[in-house]
Amino acid sequence: MADVVDKNEPEIPLEELRLMFTRQDGFMKTLGADIIDIGPGTATVRMAVSKDHLNFNGSCHGGCIFALADCAFGVSSNTHGVMAAGIDAHITYQAAAYVGEILTARSREISRSRKIATYRIEVESENNGLIASFTGTVYIIGIPHSPEAR
Repeated sequence: MADVVDKNEPEIPLEELRLMFTRQDGFMKTLGADIIDIGPGTATVRMAVSKDHLNFNGSCHGGCIFALADCAFGVSSNTHGVMAAGIDAHITYQAAAYVGEILTARSREISRSRKIATYRIEVESENNGLIASFTGTVYIIGIPHSPEAR
């Protein structure tokens, strides 16, 4: 998984990080996304497609699917106890999603050095299989997550 392990990264219990992300990320609340699972370099985020997520064609807007993948990307890249910020992201769409479908974004760390890490995220529908594939890169800022925020 990781190319280089930084032994100076603080150890923060993952459940504490999950709670911090849930409290502080207003956009995830607006999107209706929930963190289902979190691990070192991994995250699973889920959202139910509602009528508010639809585009003019009646399917889930690509921006909502991108945002869901980006949420999983953001959570997984920040599981090492220090801040990381996205610097690049790319998505391809394989299928449409519709109202009532549950979309799940699963992110996993592909590589990690002292300053850069890459993640692969797959967005799937319980009914329709693979919806989108997302790849993202972060710059590892290295500032510990704020204890006050926990």
